[in-house]
Amino acid sequence: MSELVLAAVPLGNVGDASLRLKEAIRSADVVAAEDSRRFIRLCKDLEIDCRAQLLSFFEGNEVARLDEIEAKLSAGMNVLLVTDAGMPSVSDPGFRAVRMAIDKGFKVSVIPGPSAVLAALALSGLPTDSFAFDGFPPRTSGARDTWCEERAHEVRTLVLFESPHRIMETLDSLRKYFGGDRQGAICREITKTYEETVRGTLDELFAWSQSKEMLGEFTIVIAGYDPSQSERSDQEIAAIVRRNEASGISRKEAIAMTAQELHIPKRKVFDIMVTEK
Repeated sequence: MSELVLAAVPLGNVGDASLRLKEAIRSADVVAAEDSRRFIRLCKDLEIDCRAQLLSFFEGNEVARLDEIEAKLSAGMNVLLVTDAGMPSVSDPGFRAVRMAIDKGFKVSVIPGPSAVLAALALSGLPTDSFAFDGFPPRTSGARDTWCEERAHEVRTLVLFESPHRIMETLDSLRKYFGGDRQGAICREITKTYEETVRGTLDELFAWSQSKEMLGEFTIVIAGYDPSQSERSDQEIAAIVRRNEASGISRKEAIAMTAQELHIPKRKVFDIMVTEK
């Protein structure tokens, strides 16, 4: 019976490859790989002679490849789906292929293994009983600020990815909306030669990001919002808005300034001011 198998591959250290992964590579009829060159290198490092048909399967061609993968499964072939590192479909290609296979009635299974999300969460030293994974923040500054503002009051520990090119800008937005004293951790190059975990406040992590060239892959973990740390009455919030407004700015600008200052949603401040009228 044909089957679509999602397999977690090592984040960096090939010693993390499971016996099931090795056997799945040896027995697969087709391997859909995010980067075929990296997959071939993995096979070489694992000393595996992979004789499967190799398909390139990345974000840019994921939709176009679905019909081909469906055809392979319909022909009774086993298709192994792997990404560059970690688990497919977790902020990586794979979701659409799984959805297609389920809708068409094909068997879907998973070979669990390395996960940057869980590894960073464990390394962070922050609460792990309840957490949210939110992928990559938006690339543009305006969209990223909005994204951070919407998550500033998330009470669960937050885990996200970022590239070395935007890590500094993202940390700056995070400290602006979450507060510079919010605890966090940055895990870089997990399981690789230059693995590094930096812990501290968002202000401290931002300063660290300015201290040297940022290289590698980053997973950021941020402590959840603690409402007890910033409880203010509606009257106090309204007074702060009026104080800011007295400096010569508009009511709209005063509301936005107050929301940023207190790390609370602009909508909440706006509603308070409407009630105050």
